[in-house]
Amino acid sequence: MKPIHNLILLLFLHLTTVSFGQYTVRDPKAIPLNGEWVFAMDPNEVGETGKWYREDAPLNRWNKVTVPHCFSTDPRYQFYTGTVWYRRTFPWQPTTGKRIILHFDAAYYETVVWLNNQKVGTHEGGYTPFHFDITDYLKAGTNTIAVSVNNNTWRTGTIPGAKDNNQPNDPFPGWINYGGLIRPVYLTVEPAVYVENVKVEATPDLAKGTATLKVKTRIRNTTGQATAPKLAFRLEQTGKTVNVTWKQQSGSTTNQTTVWEAETSLKAADVKLWSVDQPTLYDLQVVAATDTVRTHFGIRKVEVKGTQLLLNGQPIKVAGGNRVVDYPTLGSLEPDWLVEKDLRLMKEAGMELHRLTHYTPAETVYDWADRNGMLIITEAGNWQLTPRQMDNDTIRTKFRQQFREMAERDWNHPSVIAYSVGNEYLSEQPAGQRWTKDMIAYARELDPTRLYTFASMRLNILPKKPEDEASQYCDFISTNTYGNHATVLKHIHSLYPDKPIFISEYGTRADGKDGETGQVTHIEKFLSDIRQLPYVIGASWWSYNDYLSRHDGTNPDGTRPWGLVRHDRSKRPLYDAHRSGMAPVTVEKLSWTPGPEGVHQLKLRVTARNDFPAYAIRQYQLKTGTSSLRIPDLQPGQTADFTLPVSGFDKTITIEILKPTGFSILAQTIDLTNDTRTSNR
Repeated sequence: MKPIHNLILLLFLHLTTVSFGQYTVRDPKAIPLNGEWVFAMDPNEVGETGKWYREDAPLNRWNKVTVPHCFSTDPRYQFYTGTVWYRRTFPWQPTTGKRIILHFDAAYYETVVWLNNQKVGTHEGGYTPFHFDITDYLKAGTNTIAVSVNNNTWRTGTIPGAKDNNQPNDPFPGWINYGGLIRPVYLTVEPAVYVENVKVEATPDLAKGTATLKVKTRIRNTTGQATAPKLAFRLEQTGKTVNVTWKQQSGSTTNQTTVWEAETSLKAADVKLWSVDQPTLYDLQVVAATDTVRTHFGIRKVEVKGTQLLLNGQPIKVAGGNRVVDYPTLGSLEPDWLVEKDLRLMKEAGMELHRLTHYTPAETVYDWADRNGMLIITEAGNWQLTPRQMDNDTIRTKFRQQFREMAERDWNHPSVIAYSVGNEYLSEQPAGQRWTKDMIAYARELDPTRLYTFASMRLNILPKKPEDEASQYCDFISTNTYGNHATVLKHIHSLYPDKPIFISEYGTRADGKDGETGQVTHIEKFLSDIRQLPYVIGASWWSYNDYLSRHDGTNPDGTRPWGLVRHDRSKRPLYDAHRSGMAPVTVEKLSWTPGPEGVHQLKLRVTARNDFPAYAIRQYQLKTGTSSLRIPDLQPGQTADFTLPVSGFDKTITIEILKPTGFSILAQTIDLTNDTRTSNR
């Protein structure tokens, strides 16, 4: 890829999507290269010298596969680590004055691309998108594309990668190095002057109810002639045009890229804030000469004040989960149906503020979170890098590249509220301090609109002074803490009394001495501890799902059983315990009055929790059977009483709480015959 010289290198963020079978791509102009390819392993690294990329290379020993493809889960190549090759042909008729861009949404990990016998380019990084301009490599008729991919991240110079500390059983991070063309591959046809990306910064004025939009549009000019295309904008909300006047900064480009800026104001009547329970989205269309792109965004304000996390000016404390991208027979593939399945299960379990994982998942994850209301801290790269690695200039450069690709893909997503610059490195040592300070400073140049943090494991050793540990550079504290929660969290608060604490990892395995029951006991004790600590803003269970691993401590069957759900997504008892414990409301039976002819009265009290989780409840529903009642809007600690007529002779009734987005977050069985209140399911 070409070097980046300013703070905005923008990748496509389009509103309209196109379906590639089981995978959605956001660019409506995408021409899919998914589907049937041929595949070969290259354990002896002879493919390039043997010219496997040539059009006339023999293919009789290659196998057919379907891209996106994770070769690590294919029984023929299971657990292979090394270089593999993919090939296919496609027809093409060149069009004068157009540029053809080849896109990879991700390939794990090192990728080399050839087209019609010529090397197009290389990329390093397993979870972020990249692209090449292949216009000059195409020919009329049949074109041959060949891609080599190497998933050997057991080396000390890759990110993620092995540590350089010479410890046994420490070759790779705690997840599988699933290799291949793991996300969609496609072409787009662009005009000679085209929009490379759009970044929207939406800032609400909470006092006035208005908002300001700043739009940064990156224009790529490939003509060699100076041009200054006039930009036009169309803003919509729920399909209706929002009429605004734009102020633009103009500029010219000559065979290069330039960022153009525009700004407008929205009056209060046109502003609808995005939130967890009201995930309102806006659509923006940008037209530059003959090119049009679209993106969606939300208007919301996320800030830290003292020990509080504020969303649109209101304090919010909410639970979440870490999701490892791993599913039986799929590995790291994320088809649409799996994203829907996982995030729906997480949402209904009360998981809404996540440090999702240590790398960048598919963009469909963030699209779902935008539409349905989730808050995400997204993380790149540094998984337990050693001090020597963090001071290594090459590794620092690789991290910046991967972070930039992640941020530039995701910065229009309202669900993304913060970025993390790493996980569980030695943040009390000088190298860890330098890394945290430098990488947060670099990231703020890319995107100053988000909060910044990293997941520390070193706060558990109880440093004595705040300057002893790199969390001093963060907007909020993220701590991976697996026990002794009350003591550890109180000490962290004493170190950083003006910063909120987010528990980025906690939990216990289902195969501990108390088994799956022990997970339930663990979360109950955990909640009793943190509900006494008002500075805890979130807690993300490790992990939502079981996953495969080769890391130390993995079971002989290859699994690490931490999850609310098993590898196949079947629920453990922990799932229901988390769901009831992390619901923002409680339901209490006040009284039961039998009546004549089987018509009785049940009095209930609904309370918005004021400890953890806690946030304002608006437009929630209480459902019994086929009928539902609107719960009055409640601030944390407020209550609402209901009298329900109950017909029949059943001894129990199930009360369900629904979010305004329709998700069921609590199902509670009320015993009508005695004082027993709760049987959660």
